[in-house]
Amino acid sequence: MKDLLNTYENKAPEIVFHWNDPETEAEGWTVINSLRGGAAGGGTRMREGLDMNEVLSLAKTMEVKFTVSGPSIGGAKSGINFNPKDPRKKGVLERWYAAVSPLLKSYYGTGGDLNVDEIHEVIPITEESGVWHPQEGVFEGHFKPTAADKINRIGQLRHGVIKVIENPKYSPDVTKKYTVADMITGFGVAEAARHFYEIHNEPIVGKRAIVQGFGNVGAAAAFYLAQMGAKIVGIIDRVGGLINEEGFTFEDVRNMYLSKNGNTLGNNNLIPFDEMNEKVWSLQAEVFAPCAASRLITKNQIDQLISTGLEVISCGANVPFADKEIFFGPIMEHTDNKVSLIPDFISNCGMARVFAYFMERKVQMTDDAIFEDTSETIKKALQNLNEINPSKTKISASAFEIALKQLI
Repeated sequence: MKDLLNTYENKAPEIVFHWNDPETEAEGWTVINSLRGGAAGGGTRMREGLDMNEVLSLAKTMEVKFTVSGPSIGGAKSGINFNPKDPRKKGVLERWYAAVSPLLKSYYGTGGDLNVDEIHEVIPITEESGVWHPQEGVFEGHFKPTAADKINRIGQLRHGVIKVIENPKYSPDVTKKYTVADMITGFGVAEAARHFYEIHNEPIVGKRAIVQGFGNVGAAAAFYLAQMGAKIVGIIDRVGGLINEEGFTFEDVRNMYLSKNGNTLGNNNLIPFDEMNEKVWSLQAEVFAPCAASRLITKNQIDQLISTGLEVISCGANVPFADKEIFFGPIMEHTDNKVSLIPDFISNCGMARVFAYFMERKVQMTDDAIFEDTSETIKKALQNLNEINPSKTKISASAFEIALKQLI
């Protein structure tokens, strides 16, 4: 596996598009790792301090993810080095998408990512640049549909991603009009843990869980984990956290979701971050869902969790460990050898799978059909993994081997 990984990591990307904004200090990159299957896909992120290497590593991560979620295309990513809170953000995005629109019309599909919203920013701004849909390039390069079929499938994709969830099974509150895009990634993180336990003939009911991060992914993961009977004992967010060693009730967690302050935990009784960061890693928990930023988790934190009974990690964040390597650094390898580490490209593939689902010809547009499709995709990936490696350790190493054999 390591030889495959080394070959894959060191292979130069096919296309690197570099942009300097003429009106601000913003700088951006689109990295297309390969045009496997005639196209490539990956979202657009914005943060201060971002560089091309970060975008490259994310593009390679997307390519691995597509081996699970489909379609069979290359990985790509866009990144803009700019403060997302700057009032000039909208103008930066408008000029960025105007510059990258030829790629988006030909062979590259994008979406939302860190600090860039799919529904309120990506879709309307790309439309202004003459792109029918941010995924138009994937249709054009990979699916090569007729003009009529392209219109129908883009319409299906457009409506599906922003579909308001009507089934209370999948929404914290149907009156609040949460969309598929709001909930699907966190749903997949929770489902990955549930399916893993079921494959090993254990229920997730009663398992204690810690969730790191309370943005869209972490909050949704906590909601679905609590709904399926896991006990959320700790939530740590950048503003602080909450602990209940007996486990918060489902209603508690639902209320936390509904009282979110943007992408942070909204609660008057928050334990300050520094105090929370000392306490949370020594809590007794079987399940850990890292859903905050990439490259945060240290070896010491993991070892503390393992010492108190950690069994399964279901990754909501891409590359959650504080390794410098693109994929499989020493902290990740150490963790993979000790506990059941479900890799990010399986557990957080929900949004990529939704895109793939709606790109197919005539699919069902019900909440059940959409969410069950993601659940079944994750279940199938874990079952295939179990056939190759039926043990509870070295899960990620085996998953990478399966994926990389399709890419090299």
